[in-house]
Amino acid sequence: MIDMEYGKIISVTGLGGLFELLSSKADGAIVRSLEDKSTRFVSSRVHNFSHLESIEIFTVRDNVNLADVFLAMQKDTTPLPGEKDNAAVKKYFEAVYPDMDFTRVYTSDMKKMVKWFGILTANNIEIKAPQPEEEQSTEPDEQPEAEAVKEIDAAPEKAAPKKTAKKKEEAGEEETEVNPAPKKKAVPKKTEASKEEAAPKKKAAPKKKTKE
Repeated sequence: MIDMEYGKIISVTGLGGLFELLSSKADGAIVRSLEDKSTRFVSSRVHNFSHLESIEIFTVRDNVNLADVFLAMQKDTTPLPGEKDNAAVKKYFEAVYPDMDFTRVYTSDMKKMVKWFGILTANNIEIKAPQPEEEQSTEPDEQPEAEAVKEIDAAPEKAAPKKTAKKKEEAGEEETEVNPAPKKKAVPKKTEASKEEAAPKKKAAPKKKTKE
């Protein structure tokens, strides 16, 4: 027999039990029942699929993965209750997993967990809790990048005032060198005075005309 992976086990709405996901298609998936080992196509237009490894359970603290509850059930020696006995199912989880939020986890959900755990155990499927490996791998990489960004940002800030100061000094030197402008403005004053002095000399010309 081929060992089935816990990550490929799914539940299908409208169908009881658990299924192994064999292949997925655009309009559905081909699954195999863990109970009677029958293979069938399930349409995604009619049913919804849920991987067991993606299901979370409400607790009085943070939510936990369904695998954490299954692992607690494995370690506990309390026998599984009957699926039809609501009171026995609730007492079982109160003893095995007391942190469960029983106000938000319904009895029907606890019944499913009991049935699913029995199916997984019967098929010798190893239950694996998800491990947050990505968070640990990204933390050391982010720190050197942040320090490098700070160093890069600090360099232009220190260099900027030096460059602007040089530009201001050069601009001041250029202004002092290029100052013949006011001398050119004084030129029209001299031309106006010369025009006024020349005007009466031209008017004295008709005095030379005499009848003598």
